[in-house]
Amino acid sequence: MFVAFAYPPNELGYCGPPDPALLLRHDGSDRVTRARAFDGAWPYLVELAAAAGGAEPLRSDVVQAYWLGGELQSGVDGARLAQRLRCALQGQPTGLLDAVPDDRLLAHHSFQVFVVYPWVPILARRPAGAGPALKILQQCRIRWGVVDAVGDEHAVLTSQPLGFEAGQLLLGAPTPETVRWRGVDGTALAPRPAPGDMVAAHWDWICGSLGPEQHRALVQTTTSTLDLVNGLLRAGPRSPAALS
Repeated sequence: MFVAFAYPPNELGYCGPPDPALLLRHDGSDRVTRARAFDGAWPYLVELAAAAGGAEPLRSDVVQAYWLGGELQSGVDGARLAQRLRCALQGQPTGLLDAVPDDRLLAHHSFQVFVVYPWVPILARRPAGAGPALKILQQCRIRWGVVDAVGDEHAVLTSQPLGFEAGQLLLGAPTPETVRWRGVDGTALAPRPAPGDMVAAHWDWICGSLGPEQHRALVQTTTSTLDLVNGLLRAGPRSPAALS
């Protein structure tokens, strides 16, 4: 599961080890080393694992909690996660992180995308030129959608695109989008989807099907993160470093 969701940005060269083919090798010999190379994801996995009673960071429920959400979120020590993120990302922009109280941190990929990455502050400063930043946020978040049609390499989903209106992030009306489920070399991150399936997508790949509980967790956690970010945007300069 970690590979399925981590591969799309790694293929594009945005994070993780330099050779994305390494990530697809399932020999298990150095899987922790490969996962550690994702410095945006690893701190969350470590703290979710601690919340799971000292579990292995790549255990399935820990990985699922990071990418999709779930009950482990409530057990994460926010202050410790904040410190771990600052250490891991030292010297890099950390977006809105310093404006978030420790008890509002979420150990979820949506938090990394909307709070820690610098794109939301850029969006807030330059709403007239929102296109590039908004596109990155849309593609980088884990989104859900229903499969409408499936071809040899691509599938058409109906999903809710991210929008930015009146200084707030929102999810728009369901809209068709085309994503890959298999590469030209035969690479697939999940089994071939079928029309009617609810799936998760990251960048332009389908990463897997979502059961009802997984779908609910992803929607709830994404919504919570958007609510948090929109609150910071409304607060504006009164929120320490929120728009710096």
